[in-house]
Amino acid sequence: MSFSLRQIRYFVATAELGQISQAAIALSISQSAVTTAIRDLERHVGLDLFNRTPLGMDLTAAGREFLFHAYEILRKVQDASNLNLPSNAVEGKLTVAATYTVMGYFLPHHIQRLKRSYPGLDIHLFELNREAIEEGLTDRRYDIALALTSNITNPSIATETMMSSPRRLWLSSRHRFLSRAHVGLKEVAEEPYIMLTVDEAAQTAMKYWSQSLYRPRVTLRTSSVEAVRSMVAGGEGVAILSDMVYRPWSLEGDRLETMVLADPMPPMNVGLAWHRDATFSEPMRALRTYFQQAFNRPITPAR
Repeated sequence: MSFSLRQIRYFVATAELGQISQAAIALSISQSAVTTAIRDLERHVGLDLFNRTPLGMDLTAAGREFLFHAYEILRKVQDASNLNLPSNAVEGKLTVAATYTVMGYFLPHHIQRLKRSYPGLDIHLFELNREAIEEGLTDRRYDIALALTSNITNPSIATETMMSSPRRLWLSSRHRFLSRAHVGLKEVAEEPYIMLTVDEAAQTAMKYWSQSLYRPRVTLRTSSVEAVRSMVAGGEGVAILSDMVYRPWSLEGDRLETMVLADPMPPMNVGLAWHRDATFSEPMRALRTYFQQAFNRPITPAR
């Protein structure tokens, strides 16, 4: 018997949240339903997709590989679905600002779909840092932005989170931590740490480090995600970054693995931002409704 789309969704929720109980809450179903779906999925593929630990569900190497296929399956299903979007007759210019991380790892796929759905929509993209985006929205140089919503600080900017990407420990496929049942910030602090700096990643990291008794032993600060990937995969250190920017291979062909940390990690939130006093145009409404539909968010009327 083949596996079902329901099993794929339950698997992804458990992989992202790290606990069956949390996945059940997010999916509004019973824990037993999630447990059964994952067990049946593992039986079908003939592999253990999770290590069951006292701290929750940690992906095995096979589980991490399967997760990327699962994301692709769900994306294809979403592409094939008929979204209840506003009329594709919407026309007009839309200026959209986005931060580096959002532009590189989130936005291209959605922009392609938006342009197919709304051929009359003239989308102008601008890559900026968070401060420039806040200033541009305040000065009305940009209609709307896609950004890391948890980083927005200007009280005149409204935000709506569409996706929360879990943060995990990145490490080499040969790292000794992979044989341990659990690893926390205490253990990570003993390792060389590769610190990403782009999009205020370093400031965000220090917020959760500062809530612990430990500090990272930073050996390199870089604005390049690919540099972090290469250094970690090559065994030069570890990093804590979100699933959205994770890829299992470095440019040199070395493998990276991830682990769920024993200490709680805040997710990286991605979503829309606009000036609180902005009046939504038809193009702005179309963009917002598209993302609400794509991420199963409630459709919220705009002014």
